[in-house]
Amino acid sequence: MNRYPWWKYAILAIAVVVGLLYTLPNFFGEAPAVQVSSGKATVKVDTSMVARVEQALQQANVRPDFVQMDGNSVKARFADTDTQIRARDVLERSLNPNREDPAYIVALNLLPRSPQWLASINALPMYLGLDLRGGVHFLMQVDMKAALTKRAEALTGDIRSLLREKDLRHGGVSRVGGDVEIRFRDAQTLATARNLLTDQLPDLQWTDSAEGDTFRLAGTLKPEAARRVQDQALKQNITTLHNRVNELGTSEPVIQQQGLDRVVVQLPGVQDTARAKDIIGRTATLEVRLVDDSAEAQAAASGAGPVPFGTERYVERGGGPVIVKRQVILTGENLTDAQAGFDEQQQPAVHLTLDAKGARIFRDVTRENINKRMAILLFEKGKGEVVTAPVIRTEIGGGRVQISGSMTTQEANDVALLLRAGSLAAPMEIIEERTIGPTLGAENIAKGFNSVLWGFVAIAVFMMAYYLLFGVFSTLALSVNLLLLVALLSMLQATLTLPGIAAIALTLGMAIDANVLINERVREELRNGNAPQTAIHVGYERAWATILDSNVTTLIAGVALLAFGSGPVRGFAVVHVLGILTSMFSAVFFSRGLVNLWYGRQKKLKSVSIGQVWRPDGAAAAKSEG
Repeated sequence: MNRYPWWKYAILAIAVVVGLLYTLPNFFGEAPAVQVSSGKATVKVDTSMVARVEQALQQANVRPDFVQMDGNSVKARFADTDTQIRARDVLERSLNPNREDPAYIVALNLLPRSPQWLASINALPMYLGLDLRGGVHFLMQVDMKAALTKRAEALTGDIRSLLREKDLRHGGVSRVGGDVEIRFRDAQTLATARNLLTDQLPDLQWTDSAEGDTFRLAGTLKPEAARRVQDQALKQNITTLHNRVNELGTSEPVIQQQGLDRVVVQLPGVQDTARAKDIIGRTATLEVRLVDDSAEAQAAASGAGPVPFGTERYVERGGGPVIVKRQVILTGENLTDAQAGFDEQQQPAVHLTLDAKGARIFRDVTRENINKRMAILLFEKGKGEVVTAPVIRTEIGGGRVQISGSMTTQEANDVALLLRAGSLAAPMEIIEERTIGPTLGAENIAKGFNSVLWGFVAIAVFMMAYYLLFGVFSTLALSVNLLLLVALLSMLQATLTLPGIAAIALTLGMAIDANVLINERVREELRNGNAPQTAIHVGYERAWATILDSNVTTLIAGVALLAFGSGPVRGFAVVHVLGILTSMFSAVFFSRGLVNLWYGRQKKLKSVSIGQVWRPDGAAAAKSEG
């Protein structure tokens, strides 16, 4: 009746062993390390960097514990912080001889001290949140002036198209700061253009003026339109940062708006700015512009003359300078997808997919500029680079664009990743950068650990005093529950925060509640006069339905927090949901296995150690031990 088959005990044993293996890394602590990662999209860190790091450290007589490739960076672990700081200075001098334009990011980090055999089975410690382990905190300022300027630049192109469609002659359309200015030769044309633009572009407020024979029409964004542009720029930047962080797999990031033009970015579990800057600083923006191939532009490209009005000089990847027009035809906002691939000559390329608006604009521009060059620019960390500047051979429709040129397969993958993560609607500047060290969270860790520990001890003492041997079984099941919960968090590489520790303490109370239900149900069956073996069997069977109902309802609330929460709330929900699942396993199946192992083989069981069983009529307890 109360016996498990051997395979059930095997499952329980495997669960405990796996729990021990994946909980163990959390007890080894962390060691100081130095991380080397790429500082530019065009610079790739590969396995050859391991040899370069080892050689530089060896020449400086600095001994690491090990140097290894970890994802897209190289990490070297050291015995103490003094050696770590010395190693960082050595690698900085060796890898970045030009401090003004560093190719690599060399920064401090922390690595687990777990033995290699644990790491080989992917047994890694769980991440700790910003309030426990520390991490990186950024306060970023969005350049709202640049957002308005970018909008004005786009409106300049729209105005040219409208005037050309209506055959309204003008003396030039230019952007002056955040305003658009149009010159006319007569007042009648100005009035006609004003009526047209007021109707077609309601976001602009128009004023006219006259200077001699020249008439000027100036358009300024209305205050409500400017606020809308700024609000959209901020929201798009937040979305882009979320996509960027998610692409690179950073756990539990906090990215939220602060005020009207600032964004807070918190990356818990990232010990210093190396990985954080790689994430935040490498968000690229894409722009498509026409190349100026006039004689003046060619002279400017060769350095023999000034840059013509309305153009800018950029450097083509792997080539010389290119003079491109300031008017932006398309931006990354019109990009829906970017994938690495190959062109017709089987050379690495990036295939872009444009939205409906972008596809229409691109088709019109390519139709009107056949045999002219078009530059695709990638802006990264405030610096622009011409990825490719092909000649337009024919009209390109369908929203499919291909970037090819002097790039490797890995560079094509990197560019596609940057573009796929989205473009910033406006530049962002880090105005506050803070690395929160682990010592700041030491007190929080100690208090959280003590709350869980003393809560566990108090529960264990009560259960063993009140339910005797069954209380011991319940305490062992509670220990397994805690073990499995920590193992799951470690396996999922979840980030544990102070709310997460609160969820662990709550899980202990909920888990022991299931055992209280079971024990009281067994007592009730004993009071009803059932034999001990029958009381154990019926007690577990009938308590299961109640335990399942209570846990499912709590699980629904936890899933709701997980789906709609963010930040600390989401961290609490993750631990809460996992804790419910592990508690149902340990409180019912594991404790039942212990009871079956102890009592199940006794055919003539006369009593069980479950504390005093009081009969309703006050008679002595039947078939139980006090």
